[in-house]
Amino acid sequence: MTIKQKLQVLATEKNTPCVTISLNTHRTHPDNAQDIIQLKNLLKKAEERIVKEFGKRPAASLLEKISSIESEVDVNNNLDSLHIFLSNDTKEVIKSTSTTTANGVHISDTFDIRTLIKSYNNSEAYFILLLSQSGVSLYHTINNEIVSEIKNDDFPFSKNQHYNTNAQKGSDSKYLDDLVREYFNKVDKALVKMHKETGLNCVVICTEDNYSRLMQVADKPAIYLGYANIDYKKTDTQHLGMQGWEIVQIQQDKRRNEAIGEIKESVGQGNVLTDLQEIFQASLDGRGDLLMVHQDFVQPVQMKTARTFELATDTVKSDVVDDITSKIAWNVLSKNGRIFFTKQDEIEELGKIVLKTR
Repeated sequence: MTIKQKLQVLATEKNTPCVTISLNTHRTHPDNAQDIIQLKNLLKKAEERIVKEFGKRPAASLLEKISSIESEVDVNNNLDSLHIFLSNDTKEVIKSTSTTTANGVHISDTFDIRTLIKSYNNSEAYFILLLSQSGVSLYHTINNEIVSEIKNDDFPFSKNQHYNTNAQKGSDSKYLDDLVREYFNKVDKALVKMHKETGLNCVVICTEDNYSRLMQVADKPAIYLGYANIDYKKTDTQHLGMQGWEIVQIQQDKRRNEAIGEIKESVGQGNVLTDLQEIFQASLDGRGDLLMVHQDFVQPVQMKTARTFELATDTVKSDVVDDITSKIAWNVLSKNGRIFFTKQDEIEELGKIVLKTR
């Protein structure tokens, strides 16, 4: 299942209880040895809370899942965070490239999916075009990892066959450039075709001159996110993926800044909410267009009705949701709204969480 499909399943489950265990992890040894200790401590904490809040016998099935999950997690393949979702009906372990706000155990009648939403928002699929006159390859990429090379009737391209056969024009730079542009024009048309089929944009790895020539013949320049200089000694997929991801992250930051500007411009129009209760209710009603949340903001609440709550500090009490922003974010996302988690402090003049309504 994709992240979005997993989100759909986990976000819509209601069970008593739903246990979410989240912790930041390490990709390499020896740092990942800490992950084993952290996981054991959090599993023990979850077990103690379940016994205290629900009783050992009524929660026997869930406690068995908690006791067995450690053996199913391979810390040698960790990413940046680990998330475990357990209920009487569910056992799901998800490794994410997004960090979590804090290591912890969340127990409620729903799962805490905030970090998954953040991971989904930060996850981006795109193409990497490795462009040179000696050949062209196209790669399907997610974040910094190349998933596969595209191989079809167009890709990969063999070396440029549009070379000079006229000795008298060997010194005609415009003529020689035209031959290169003719080759790149065919590459562009094949890339536009792939964009129409998939909706994916493209990062180009090439020389500055070749990128300039490509842009001169591009039918849809907007589908190109930018370029990174090619290092002919480092064209392995790992290096290409890192180069592409740097460009994509710049674009993500740009969209985040534009979203902050959009919210600030909308304040005077009266359609920006900063009160947490109003934001929650608007998200329930499908009125959430653009949600901005400071990534460090977490707010436990005690539900009073399906639409109202009181702020809480003791997460052990019944009917306490460990972080209401998880529910708000899913309500907005599932009703086709936009979400941004940000480190930037520009929204703090409005609050830690801000919603522009439709």
